[in-house]
Amino acid sequence: MNQQLKADANAIIAASIEAVKPDEAVQRALQSFRPGTGRTLLVATGKAAWQMAYAAVKCLGKVDGGVVVTKYDHVKGEIPGVVCCEGGHPVPDEGSFAGTRKALELVKNLTAEDTVLFLLSGGGSALFEAPLVDADELQDITRQLLACGADIVEMNTIRKRLSGVKGGRFAQLCAPAKVFGIVLSDILGDPLDMIASGPAYPDSTTCEQALAIAKKYGLKLSGHAWELLGQETPKELTNVTTQITGSVRELCAAAAKKCEQMGYTPVLLTDQLCCEARHAGSFLASIAMTHKETDKPLAYLAGGETVVRLTGKGKGGRNQELALAAAPGIEGLNAAVFSVGSDGTDGPTDAAGGYVDGETMAALRAQGVDVFEVLQDNDAYHALQKTDGLIFTGATGTNVNDVAVLLIR
Repeated sequence: MNQQLKADANAIIAASIEAVKPDEAVQRALQSFRPGTGRTLLVATGKAAWQMAYAAVKCLGKVDGGVVVTKYDHVKGEIPGVVCCEGGHPVPDEGSFAGTRKALELVKNLTAEDTVLFLLSGGGSALFEAPLVDADELQDITRQLLACGADIVEMNTIRKRLSGVKGGRFAQLCAPAKVFGIVLSDILGDPLDMIASGPAYPDSTTCEQALAIAKKYGLKLSGHAWELLGQETPKELTNVTTQITGSVRELCAAAAKKCEQMGYTPVLLTDQLCCEARHAGSFLASIAMTHKETDKPLAYLAGGETVVRLTGKGKGGRNQELALAAAPGIEGLNAAVFSVGSDGTDGPTDAAGGYVDGETMAALRAQGVDVFEVLQDNDAYHALQKTDGLIFTGATGTNVNDVAVLLIR
């Protein structure tokens, strides 16, 4: 392993994630928060829910009740006046359903004088759920969508119509109370109706689009689920005010700034990366081949969210697969590719992402590992584990997509 490049990668990762933690962003958004004369209740969901709720209560001093629903191992302590729950992600489970039931109980029978402070971050589609189909079927549909390579917008278009809280329905349940939403965006272009499937925002998608997506991927659905896809979601909400705070653009900007401070010339390729993870890794490697004779350190950055097409039964995530797919193309070069999820988790693993450099292929070959077979089995985790190429950050408290970086020296 190239120790200098690995140290540079670690420094860039730390600086970029630190810059998009929600504390200051939530406090900034709350400057325009004007609660009513009644109760102020807090509901927070998503991977960054605990951190956002902690920052909000610290800023406001207190709330009259609250519920946090976040991913397992993401609750970092007690928050005064707030019940903290954990659930499954990316597939919802009984923890998700139970936490959501507590949130719905909290917002029952509100008045026009009450206010719901709704803190939303990525991951809420799985964590904030009141299914309109059997829980087992919802979990199966989620797995089907993950396996077929559907992008996040397609997934959420389907999930909205199978849920009692998505697609603006949560805001409807809060009425006549006012809802003040603070959103940490994890979707490219920041579409408010798609982030965590838009529980408090009018839905822009149509039944026709949902049905077309289901047919496109050949989803196996019950008759009841097909019926739900044909039922329209709320198109207008009069009790909601929403502010976006934090996005992948800030993540990329922070990474580029750190690269520059370390002597690299940064080039932002895109903050809208949306393709298969292994294709993105191969593309970054091709850039390394073009610029391998550089006389100055270069850094190419790509932010966004790739997808993994499941062809095997191995262990890994999109960031790990992206990095491993770059390894063959940069073999022998003084270059590294790493990719990391800003929330600190990559797929159903404990790693945040993966790192490879010009020495990775030789190290894997020496251990009898065939990278192409590994990629076919979607088993990047175990391959990267053998080369100390897994990136661990722990839960970061934020969630604004991923950043992938190519470093060339």
